[in-house]
Amino acid sequence: MTVKQITSLTNQTVKDIRALHMRKEREATGQFLAEGLKIIIDALDQGIAPVILVYGKDADHHPLLKRAIDATLSAQGEVLEVTREILEKISRKDNPQMVVAVFAQRVKRLGEIDPNTHEVWVALEQVRDPGNLGTIIRTADAAGAGGVILIGDCVDPFSVETVRATMGSVFAVAVVRCTHDEFLADRGRWTGSVVGTLLTATHNHRTAPYSRPTLIVMGTEQSGLTPEIAGACDLNVKIPMRGRADSLNLSVATGIMIYAASGL
Repeated sequence: MTVKQITSLTNQTVKDIRALHMRKEREATGQFLAEGLKIIIDALDQGIAPVILVYGKDADHHPLLKRAIDATLSAQGEVLEVTREILEKISRKDNPQMVVAVFAQRVKRLGEIDPNTHEVWVALEQVRDPGNLGTIIRTADAAGAGGVILIGDCVDPFSVETVRATMGSVFAVAVVRCTHDEFLADRGRWTGSVVGTLLTATHNHRTAPYSRPTLIVMGTEQSGLTPEIAGACDLNVKIPMRGRADSLNLSVATGIMIYAASGL
């Protein structure tokens, strides 16, 4: 296989890649779009090659581009050299990244993960903001957590905005999707602490008696955990507030909890 040169804005592959900005297309194809050479190299470092690699002529000089091209071709992927106008169309930006790629989604089910392989895991119920989710995935990776479990109707972990916020950690951390019923049915496999945050909790997040493996369960910023998921937690903790603010951004609160439970 060789690099293909494309100059037409109406090329079908270009249209297909651009369509990955839409959730329904990502779900239909099982693919997603990642922007920037750094995140592509992060994927390669995890042994994950693009399905399609797209780059502009201006990126030719970058020393890591050849690695990305060779890895994509070796994995039987497609490599396209395109014009800046095509990159702008794909990225929907006037100042696009010079390298973008399409990857296959990697999603696990609850039964495919073993809680005992890591000391800490994170579960998010109905998280809505892509920036929050991406930042949480990145933080979970930094702290060595096993993965992020998405409960119920959550924002797409493979949207361009979420993937960008992960800074490459989407390739390093397990992403698990489940319904509320599936989560509750699987609850018995978590023999350590299942921890929720609650304003009325008596345990401080720093000194709570965490046991391994610890599953941190976080709800939405607006309403917190639903009663059914809160009821599945065997330990409730609170993060003290000393200033005027009475709540924290979800990604900040989750990051505090991850590091507290990890003992870092």
